[in-house]
Amino acid sequence: MRTAAVWCPDWPVTTARVDAGAPAEAPVAVLVGNHVLACSHAARESGVRRGQRRREAQSRCPDLLVLARNEAAEARAFEPVVAALESIAPGVEITRPGLAAIGMRGPTRYFGGETGVLHALARAVGDLPVVTRAGHRAEGGVDLLIGVADGAFAAEQAARRGVIVEPGESSAFLATLPVETLEAPALVDLLRRLGLLTLGAFAALPSRDVLARFGPDGAWAHRQAGGRDDRPVAGRRPPVEFAVTLELEPALDRVDSIAFSARGVAEQFVTDLAAHGLACTCLELQAASANGEETVRRWRHAGVLGTSDVLDRVRWQLEGWLSGPGRPTAGVVRLRLVPIEVVPTGAHQQSLWGGAGEQDERARRALARVQTLLGHGSVLTPVLDGGREPAQRSRLVPWGDEPTPVRSPQQPWPGQLPAPAPSVLLDPPRPAQLLDDSGQAVVVTDRGAVPRPPARFAVGDERPVVITSWAGPWPVDERWWSDGGARHVVRCQIVDVRGRAFLVSGTMPAGSWQVEAIYD
Repeated sequence: MRTAAVWCPDWPVTTARVDAGAPAEAPVAVLVGNHVLACSHAARESGVRRGQRRREAQSRCPDLLVLARNEAAEARAFEPVVAALESIAPGVEITRPGLAAIGMRGPTRYFGGETGVLHALARAVGDLPVVTRAGHRAEGGVDLLIGVADGAFAAEQAARRGVIVEPGESSAFLATLPVETLEAPALVDLLRRLGLLTLGAFAALPSRDVLARFGPDGAWAHRQAGGRDDRPVAGRRPPVEFAVTLELEPALDRVDSIAFSARGVAEQFVTDLAAHGLACTCLELQAASANGEETVRRWRHAGVLGTSDVLDRVRWQLEGWLSGPGRPTAGVVRLRLVPIEVVPTGAHQQSLWGGAGEQDERARRALARVQTLLGHGSVLTPVLDGGREPAQRSRLVPWGDEPTPVRSPQQPWPGQLPAPAPSVLLDPPRPAQLLDDSGQAVVVTDRGAVPRPPARFAVGDERPVVITSWAGPWPVDERWWSDGGARHVVRCQIVDVRGRAFLVSGTMPAGSWQVEAIYD
């Protein structure tokens, strides 16, 4: 299959640089996980390479501009390029933002050969500017290279080198390339240890032996290395526009009037998605006033959004906007519903075996009904959050909202308690007695030492009982740099003779204790 690949070199660098407003000649590196993912030509001239750590890259190029990767911005900026390619070929396969391919069979007939197709591609894409969401625009047009070969893999390698491989010559073209071209780190490492350093050496192995030794993934890489990638280009289908807009004339300032007028577009919103076998689980509601004020919010639903669910969210958002401190100075003139996440129709229906059953569906309907009657925020669900204290590790969010943690639970959180977490949190904490053998309160020094270990424990005014085991102490020195927010806390886990387990805490130097949580 003759294929043309269009490659925009260093696309992550281009979009990040334009978004940051940096000049084209600036040395730029885009980092992911403290390693260089891509770098500009100026950075490569200074010795910066892919895979280097940030410190090594900056040591080679002190003026290096380090930017974080923004995959969403890369996709948005690449969309005009894809649209331009679709004006030349009916189907465009997007490997990733910055790299796309088209089949040459149809376009060559229309443009009178491969040369005509290449000229058309260069005219369609070459003059496009790189524009980010923030409105920044790159100097000049899109920098691109075009390659033609037999198969998508060979065409990509031809595009990286800006060459046209004659029909039937893809195998010879790929033979001299290093095995790192496959971009499969595990397979490449194994091939190098076996002494297979080029694609030609790998392609010379018998197909049956490759399948037996490396599995299906290795067999596919073996076909690519030999230029036998006969898979046709999988062109994307242009997305259907499911967003609906309601224009209000004259402007309305009553929530019930706006919701009544929005019923038709809400039904259209749900019906259009259902006609394509889709249902919405998260939508974005945009509202604008006659004076240009706007409110935008995303609403997530535990199930799929029906017409009544959409109207409920219209009411909730407009009630908060029209009656809040930042209410608009004029009535609402426009509503827009935009689907953010969709699922196939039936994805949230009851399952015959396993999955969501009848009880789950009944519970969802009941919670949605309560929320409809009492308003947004009347039904809350817990979300795992990040933090050192047990009370910081959970948060309540309204039913159906995005369950996004404020603080990442995956962060190290030095001073965090070891597992398991306590099951019952006391709010507020209750006073406790933590005593040593002499009956005195247990003291923890500023250095976290316990001169006399705990021996007896009681909650409140209870009679102290013997402690069978304890763990700790775990001192936490929080915000030590702040005069008003510094906090020095120590925590211990206690198990008494009755088998009860508690989490106790004190402010260092600890002499007074309190029960924060109970282990069940």
